[in-house]
Amino acid sequence: MTTADYVDAGEAINQGLLNYKTPGADIAPPVVAEVTYDRILNAREEPQNWLTYYGAYNGQRFSPLDQVNTENIKRLTPAWVFQAGTSGLIAGASTYSFEATPIVVDGVMFVSGWDGWVWALDAKSGVEIWRYKHAIPFDVSLCCGNVNRGVAVAKGKVFFVTANAHVLALDATNGKRVWDKTYGDVRAGESATVAPLVVKNLVIVGSSGGEFGVRGHLDAFDVDSGEHQWRCYMVPKPGEPGSETWPDGEAWQRGGANCWLTSTFDAETNLLYVGTGNPAPDFDGEVREGDNLFTDSVVAVDVDSGQIRWHYQCTPHDVWDYDSIAECILFEHEDRKLLGHFDKNGYFFVLDRTNGERVSITPFVDRITWGAITREGQVTAKVYPDKEGEPVHFYPGPAGAKEWTHASYSPRTGLFYVPVQDTGATATRRRREFKESIPYWGAGVQVDIEDMAGSISAFDANGDEKWRYRNDLPMCASTLATAGDLVFAGKPTGEFIALDANTGEQLWQFQCGSGHHSSPSTYSVDGRQYVAVPVGWGGWAEGFLPGMLGAGHGSALITFALPEE
Repeated sequence: MTTADYVDAGEAINQGLLNYKTPGADIAPPVVAEVTYDRILNAREEPQNWLTYYGAYNGQRFSPLDQVNTENIKRLTPAWVFQAGTSGLIAGASTYSFEATPIVVDGVMFVSGWDGWVWALDAKSGVEIWRYKHAIPFDVSLCCGNVNRGVAVAKGKVFFVTANAHVLALDATNGKRVWDKTYGDVRAGESATVAPLVVKNLVIVGSSGGEFGVRGHLDAFDVDSGEHQWRCYMVPKPGEPGSETWPDGEAWQRGGANCWLTSTFDAETNLLYVGTGNPAPDFDGEVREGDNLFTDSVVAVDVDSGQIRWHYQCTPHDVWDYDSIAECILFEHEDRKLLGHFDKNGYFFVLDRTNGERVSITPFVDRITWGAITREGQVTAKVYPDKEGEPVHFYPGPAGAKEWTHASYSPRTGLFYVPVQDTGATATRRRREFKESIPYWGAGVQVDIEDMAGSISAFDANGDEKWRYRNDLPMCASTLATAGDLVFAGKPTGEFIALDANTGEQLWQFQCGSGHHSSPSTYSVDGRQYVAVPVGWGGWAEGFLPGMLGAGHGSALITFALPEE
């Protein structure tokens, strides 16, 4: 083959022309054609579907379905299994992980994987309808694993991002590419892992790559044409609000604050609620004196203009790698429009989502030694890597008391269900000169392999813990709450469990054969409720559970249901 032949083959892969087709099943019914902004806005009025990343714009990861409940959960059994059947190749075979959230529209499931894969499946049987493979260079710089967290759907299209910082639209019926836009500079270390969010006629995506010293941003593209609509940088340039929190010089240009998790949205405020990542370098604060806005913050962005309306910084001048990228769960309590955010730093923040006013701050993990935050919001740093070559140990470690994986909230119980990681780490500061596309950490880090624990913990809106399901290892996967008063969660050791949402009692489990680091969803077809969970251990395992770094990856999507009558 000539060089031109290789180029043409890659283009054919991108167009979906070389994709394997399941015989007789390569066209999906046009169910996505009628998915509009109004339908997504009212997604929980369609409990049979899971139309958007968190199930609804509010980020609650709650389903009104109750066919599977505390009374019959013991009868839950596998209904079908989809084997993705490929190994991750980008940035090394050891880093891939199945982290996506399955999206379901009227009996058709859409799910993404590592290496640029997207699949459409029959949600009732698991039969593959079509698959798409985006050609991605093997040498893309990735901080934390060859992963992708999911797709969005609307107006006949499936939207997803790629590791080399593209955002694409596919035809939802056949997987053929409709448009393809680049929104990050891979030469500088930018990448993309986020599940897109469709709001109005916009596809909202964020950038990854803070560990390479890039400047984080949120972007919006037109659903129909792919035309770029706006960009919101999360590190202000000199003269912009917040720029006074950065030192003079070039530090702001490589400041981090990437938006690598999906936003939530409130139509009444017209605001996106975005969590931002760590500053760069992660651990060496001397080269970036100041609070370093808008890193480690909850940021409210006007969805029409891309302008920042308010912010709340959870960890000023972060030197522990405590991204605040975690979900912002929208809820109402005592006639107030609130936002709940479980931060990597170990604290649960409740904010007024109309203006960012602090309502409460409470710890949600037992061991916090890096510092302390008072109920009034005063932050005091205690232990951090401030001297060259001198190791310091702190809790939580850089993966946080909760990593990116999501908490859920049940409006039935009024409780949040958070996966907790009680793990420490040792960091040794090492001054490094910034070089484009080279990791810019500023320390050597070793996460504990002993003396760790985990839990699924239930908290009310006041930050009071109501129950705790304890585990010997950190809990590293998202939870899912349902109207059947169940909370689903996955363990690193492979068990998928169901807990009583009111008491935390374990009611059911199934061994899936590989650890969980993804986000389950639930839906129904022809009146039968299913619970779907991608299973596959990997990603940045050395950050949250290094003792299981060599565990089997797995690449299966397992779907459960009650036995048919």
